[in-house]
Amino acid sequence: MIKINKIFPKGRRKVFTLSYDDGITQDRRLVELFNKYNLKATFNLNSGLQNEAGSFILNDLLIKRMNKDEIRNLYKGHEIAIHGLTHLSLTDIPKELVFEEILQDKKNHEALFNYPVRGMAYPYGTYNKEVLEVMKCVGVEYSRTVNNHENFWLPSKPLEWDPTCHHSNPNLMKIAKRFIDGDFFGLGLFYLWGHSYEFDLDNNWKVIEELCEYISGKDDIWYATNIEIIDYLEAWDRLKFSSNFTFAYNPSAISLWVELNEMPIEIKPGEIKNFE
Repeated sequence: MIKINKIFPKGRRKVFTLSYDDGITQDRRLVELFNKYNLKATFNLNSGLQNEAGSFILNDLLIKRMNKDEIRNLYKGHEIAIHGLTHLSLTDIPKELVFEEILQDKKNHEALFNYPVRGMAYPYGTYNKEVLEVMKCVGVEYSRTVNNHENFWLPSKPLEWDPTCHHSNPNLMKIAKRFIDGDFFGLGLFYLWGHSYEFDLDNNWKVIEELCEYISGKDDIWYATNIEIIDYLEAWDRLKFSSNFTFAYNPSAISLWVELNEMPIEIKPGEIKNFE
């Protein structure tokens, strides 16, 4: 009997992704660290606050936001997503302002980075049914919550994408080890999030440095941005299989991988792949 399973690029079963908020100066050090270890991250920015006036003080530490000229170059190779024009709690404002906070933020970032911005992280983690309706209307395809579950689940509801854990989780390295050592029959996703200024607040840059070194460079892990994961999963679900499962057609613009009787097989964009 034929067996066909969903797998990640190059036959991998695991994917690791990062998500960091607010576009603040500590991102410089964080991006340098991610680049050193060839990790992919999504950075969620507030376009209405990307200037000196958007800075704020937290526990006596001045948190400074970078200006637009700097962020244009800093995040190359990573994904930009929105975080609300001015970082308002979206459940505490009129629906008309929710539209403004999401749509204008999306427009501003698309003008700055010159590609469709399709992801988001909820400011303060707040959202409701009305917020979800707005996001669907303006073309936001996924959004990260702050509801950590410490597991490696794929997003069943991309607009309510719960991460694995925050980097301050005291069990972070245990969770990472469980991910590295796990022999997944299905697919596993480790989703880490936070704010880079927290490493200065807590004086613990070594936490993220240790994690990056430990989790990087593994042949069985796909290192991806948030939108790369969403695009891959959605494209995989568009694969067209023949009724007897002897061939499949890939109508998408990216290569997809299937496991056929425990053998990884690539199906290139536009290809009809014969399995016999």
